[in-house]
Amino acid sequence: MLAFIARRLVTSVLIFFSATFVVYIMAANLGDPLADLRELPPQDRAAAIADRTERMNLDKPVVARYFLWLGGALTGDLGTNRVGQDVNIMLERALGATLQLVIAATVLSIVIGVGIGVISALRQYSALDLGVTFGVFVCFSLPVFWVATLLKQYGAIEFNDWLADPSLAWWVIGLVALFMGMVFSSLLVTDRRTRLMAFGVASGVTAVLLAVLSATGWFADPGLGPIVIGLTAGAAAVGFATLFSGLEWNPTMKAAVICAALGLVSHFALLPFLDDPTWWFMGMLALLTVVICWAVGRFVGGELYRRSAVPVAILTGVFTAGVIFVDRMLQSFAAFSESVRGRPISTIGASTPNYSGTFWQHGLDSFGSLILPTMTLLLISLASYTRYSRASMLEVMNQDYVRTARAKGLPERTVILRHAFRNGLIPITTLVAYDIGTVLGGAVVTEAVFGWRAMGDLLITGINERDPNPVMAFFLVAGAAIVIFNMIADIVYAYLDPRIRLS
Repeated sequence: MLAFIARRLVTSVLIFFSATFVVYIMAANLGDPLADLRELPPQDRAAAIADRTERMNLDKPVVARYFLWLGGALTGDLGTNRVGQDVNIMLERALGATLQLVIAATVLSIVIGVGIGVISALRQYSALDLGVTFGVFVCFSLPVFWVATLLKQYGAIEFNDWLADPSLAWWVIGLVALFMGMVFSSLLVTDRRTRLMAFGVASGVTAVLLAVLSATGWFADPGLGPIVIGLTAGAAAVGFATLFSGLEWNPTMKAAVICAALGLVSHFALLPFLDDPTWWFMGMLALLTVVICWAVGRFVGGELYRRSAVPVAILTGVFTAGVIFVDRMLQSFAAFSESVRGRPISTIGASTPNYSGTFWQHGLDSFGSLILPTMTLLLISLASYTRYSRASMLEVMNQDYVRTARAKGLPERTVILRHAFRNGLIPITTLVAYDIGTVLGGAVVTEAVFGWRAMGDLLITGINERDPNPVMAFFLVAGAAIVIFNMIADIVYAYLDPRIRLS
């Protein structure tokens, strides 16, 4: 493995530097960088042209300018743009905005897409499978700019107007209830009577819940409360424990329930400290949550169940902490909405200019700016992960070792998770590595529609101004990310399937 990594590093470095040379030559020949200055009055023209020529080294050959740029880049200095702004600062701001924009969308796309794809494969040709297939292909076919524009209109403008009097019409409640009934009934693999019962129960519960929330004005002043937090934490504990060790009362289940109970207790114990915390304090709480849940998993799991109890305990604790975090943020929604004049969902930019508020209000401000571009990227990229994971799982499920595992009498959960899913992840790993590498280069169309000044804006501005330095700053991040994550994918292959040899 070490020899493979060393070879890949040498090859990748050579390819990367060759690519920087080609890209720089192309960027330097985009057009005349002095065109705008030639239109200045004669008394100012010569001095401005001389100043920019010196700043961009236009009096030197293109190849010499590349090596001058490369020498500075190797020392961490990316130079200045054509008006004298530091490209390092421009890149830092653009990369920060891009990471804020694409990380959530990428993680959600991977988790939701792979999860839906696996479930769809296990329910092949069922109503759920056909519905998922139709839905993801529709999303995949939609133009990004069109989806983004629709979300701005209905997810921001119309939604903000609705929040002034947040009540649901009876037909909206009925449609949502029918949809939830169809979803829950399609998840079951059983007789028609049981599926109809599930459809009726899910539809009825959804309709009653939405009617109560609408009548009580919950959407204007939302919150979860200790009962919902407790039920959610308990359901998460049972779900994670069942996923790892089956639905039975064993040490893994005990560890999960204990962590859920500790989370509910901490909800009350930490109330005085969560009025206006800092990110450092929240980070320390998150770290403390992981440590405590790790200790609970090791202690309760013992030698026999420790391998499953530890991850289940940590997942339950982190999930419960996340629910508490969401509850506390929702409690600040009414005050935040009033402070931004009833427009909590933003259509332009990464945050409200010059906004001042509490920790939770700043979080809601960032969330209100992120939700629409995140949904845009999520809807478009979800189809790829869903279809790849479905196809991969269907191929793996027909392999001999999967049939052998079933013939040995292993539980279906073990067959799916430990035998099929692990090998089914190999094609997904390639897609994930490529996508993560490319999204660091920004989402140009999405950034333009929602007014984000991020990596895509840095690239487009550099191209329009015929300025090589911002273009090369963009390429350094995007190219290096693709090279690094593709090498990581090769290493992950050997971990997922030891039969793969990298020599």
